[in-house]
Amino acid sequence: MARLEEERARWFVWLPVFVGLGIALYFALPLEPSLWAALGGLAAASALLVASGRPGLIRLAAVALFAVALGFAVSKARTEWTRAPVLGHEMRFADVRGIVELIEPRATRGERLTLRVTSIRGLSADATPKRVRLWVLKTRDGLKPGDAVRLRATLRPPPMPALPGGYDFARMAWFQGLGATGYALAAAEIEAPPEGYAQSATRAVRLSLERLRLEIGERIRAVVPGETGQIAVSLITGERGGITDATNDAYRDSGLIHILSISGLHMVIMAGAVFLSARVLLALFPAVALRISTKKWAAVAGLVGATGYLLISGAAIATVRAFIMISIMFVAVLLDRQALAMRNVALSALLILLVMPESLLDPGFQMSFAAVIALIAGYELIRRRTEQTTFGGWGKLGVVFLGGILLSTVIASLAVAPIGIYHFHKSQQYAVLANLIAGPAVNIVIMPAALLTLVLMPFGLEWLALPIMALGIDFMSWTAYVVAALPGAVGVIPEIRGTAFALMVAGGLWLMLWQTRWRLWGLPVIAAGALLAGGKERPDILVGRGGDLVAVRGADGLLVATRGASGNFELGRWLEHDGDARGARAAREARGLLCDGAGCIGETKGLRIAIARHSSATAEDCAHADILVGGPRRPRGCDRPLAVFDRAALRRNGAHAVYIQDEAESPDRNAPRVVRAESVAARRGVRPWTERPERPRRSNRTRDASPGASIGSAAPLADQ
Repeated sequence: MARLEEERARWFVWLPVFVGLGIALYFALPLEPSLWAALGGLAAASALLVASGRPGLIRLAAVALFAVALGFAVSKARTEWTRAPVLGHEMRFADVRGIVELIEPRATRGERLTLRVTSIRGLSADATPKRVRLWVLKTRDGLKPGDAVRLRATLRPPPMPALPGGYDFARMAWFQGLGATGYALAAAEIEAPPEGYAQSATRAVRLSLERLRLEIGERIRAVVPGETGQIAVSLITGERGGITDATNDAYRDSGLIHILSISGLHMVIMAGAVFLSARVLLALFPAVALRISTKKWAAVAGLVGATGYLLISGAAIATVRAFIMISIMFVAVLLDRQALAMRNVALSALLILLVMPESLLDPGFQMSFAAVIALIAGYELIRRRTEQTTFGGWGKLGVVFLGGILLSTVIASLAVAPIGIYHFHKSQQYAVLANLIAGPAVNIVIMPAALLTLVLMPFGLEWLALPIMALGIDFMSWTAYVVAALPGAVGVIPEIRGTAFALMVAGGLWLMLWQTRWRLWGLPVIAAGALLAGGKERPDILVGRGGDLVAVRGADGLLVATRGASGNFELGRWLEHDGDARGARAAREARGLLCDGAGCIGETKGLRIAIARHSSATAEDCAHADILVGGPRRPRGCDRPLAVFDRAALRRNGAHAVYIQDEAESPDRNAPRVVRAESVAARRGVRPWTERPERPRRSNRTRDASPGASIGSAAPLADQ
């Protein structure tokens, strides 16, 4: 308790941590809890808090428990608040009518439209998704947000993860009200809004802002054509659709990808430039500067500038997060408080988690807060050690300035490294170098020129600032391509254990949030997480949804995939999780599977796998294969295979990861080998974003809808 008393000033900063723990607990559950259970838990925690009595360990424990219950309850409330119909099956040539909410140009062809649906022929009002996102291959001139359109499109439910434990797009789509995705071959037809349709005031304002963003993008591209103009658009309006995959890969591999996504860096530079400009301008008039607090008036100007940038940039989650953080800092200036403080960051995180609890699972949320917390903790430590130090002369100040940039880059890179590895399975070895080279261009040239562009645009003078911004962007892109091409620029890392990631996060928080020497206990916790990160069991077989794509681990430990024109995205995610730097094409062309028109055969860990593509191969596969993929449910008399993965179960339950016990691990060499399968459906559990309404069928044939129900085996088979 004495140690905790020494850290009394930091008690508050742990509040969002425990709220986040409750949110993580909610999303980790395999079954959806009831709203009454969530509210009951919060009520019980509130009662314990009231009964905890005087301040002490019991009181602190009660506060922590209340924060966990609060995070759990707001997560459940948010899920129910955003509940909307989700398409349960594919619809081809669907007649879709809706109001355009967002237009995103694509780098290669067409554009992506987000529609607020008014009707879909064949679906009742209760089953019609609230919002759909469509890739339209042909653009429509003059189309703008707010237009009523009609399309003939292929619609699909939000996709499942590519493999068990992979990124769940459907969960993100749930909280966006996105009930279907798809594509349309023909351009949208603009028509009159449906009779009786009326826009709410809030939606009308939002659509007006989207039209403004679209116009800003068009005017930027008119002055700066090509991909440089597309990057300029992304930095001002947040629209990244026009950037090619090659450029995105170069920025990602060099460690500069964070610059293309509007977040804390951009908000700080834009709002900070407004703050500094306003303060200098007010200081030019002594009669004003001597009578008012120029710092506070500049903070008001910075807050207004940050709000304007938030609206123009599209108000994405990362931008909203950055806006809340910078706003709290400006408010702190108005209240004569320290702006850059750990308490302000904690308050920002708490507000975001209470309003949008799903943000906790967003890598952007995790990386931005990790970087900011680490920088503030490092700044506090350095400030305490250098309070009595004075720096004189421009040369020494220059060394301090450059040293600060280098140290900040190193601290932020170390803080976000575990998060990037856990989510993206890659490490950028030269990210510090790339940020040191491109950082000054972003801070001094690109973002100030972007602010000047927005100031001049109402007068039609954006052509004065945009060429300057373009020069900075060209230099930044050159840096990205050069650094990404360096030998060993990207390290590919296999999927790490969730327990290891949790330990590294817990150790990092302990190290950065406390101030006294006991913070150093976070270092062994981080080290323990790093030691546990490796050695995660890798699947021996991966079976894609539907059974068309299968990958088998060869004798060299690498995956060998079936050939085909589809499934490259899915295969790419498998290789990422496997820590394999090869592309999908290389995995398909590797030797290890023998294929003909009827199917493929292969071998892994001494077991023979057969992939049936035609019913004529089923009888032979049943007689010789140990694992059978594809075809109908296990035919009668097909007793040899240890496991059968039929197409119906694969479509219903998603991709499967199959693990085979080594012969050396088996106590009885004559006993059947143990095959363990894990499906996407089993890993996701039964949650609102995993539910898929069944398409009505004429047949009355019943079937077990539980995950992996159609997978049978003659030996023990665990489907987790």
